[in-house]
Amino acid sequence: MPRILITGAASAIAQATARLYAKDGASFFLTDLNAQRLGAVAKDLTVRGAKAVHIKALDLNDFQQHEALVAKAKQQLGEIDIALIAHGTLPKQKECEASWTATGRELSTNFLSAASLLTHLANDFAAKKAGTIAVISSVAGERGRQSNYVYGSAKGALTIFTDGLRNRLSKQGVRVLTIKPGFVDTPMTAEFKKGLLWAQPESIARGIYKAIERRQEKIYLPWFWRYIMIVIRNIPERIFKNLQL
Repeated sequence: MPRILITGAASAIAQATARLYAKDGASFFLTDLNAQRLGAVAKDLTVRGAKAVHIKALDLNDFQQHEALVAKAKQQLGEIDIALIAHGTLPKQKECEASWTATGRELSTNFLSAASLLTHLANDFAAKKAGTIAVISSVAGERGRQSNYVYGSAKGALTIFTDGLRNRLSKQGVRVLTIKPGFVDTPMTAEFKKGLLWAQPESIARGIYKAIERRQEKIYLPWFWRYIMIVIRNIPERIFKNLQL
């Protein structure tokens, strides 16, 4: 039965993914900012068949706690087989444009905190020459757009970071999966108008579960975003800069 560390465990996609593994009798170490929500997630996973669920409420922007967090997860679980990095925020672009403080906070949450955790996890997994690291990035990181370039910058950096980790850790038998969802209907996107391109968290979770089990390296979820982003990446700059994207 897999032993799984999940950050951002109270998020919709993380919860839906954890439920699939709970059916397999997995053990979990969950972390998120909100202790009350974590407790509710833990109870839900236990009812659904999880072997054990441990929780730790933590602000992941406190980088000094990351090494201890990984150590605690290993102590509680015995070992970490799968790490799912699923924490993040969706900033208001206009607020970031008006304030470096807001921009810096979002870059820290969506990239730097993940990079810090991944560094500790990578070293641990490399030493034991086993394990899977799965990281939720975004299609937003493939090209900067005026509507979300702060968020996109963080996710673009995270994608490149995971590319490098995969290149490094493949020699040690460690798998690194980069997950690139498109639009997902979650509480984080509640104020957005939904359309045909929007997916539900449960659909994204099934894609993540299958990708981990199949030992894939990069996935777009849903699948059609791969082709949408080919088009977006290849629009000439002179045209692209005039589009309202």
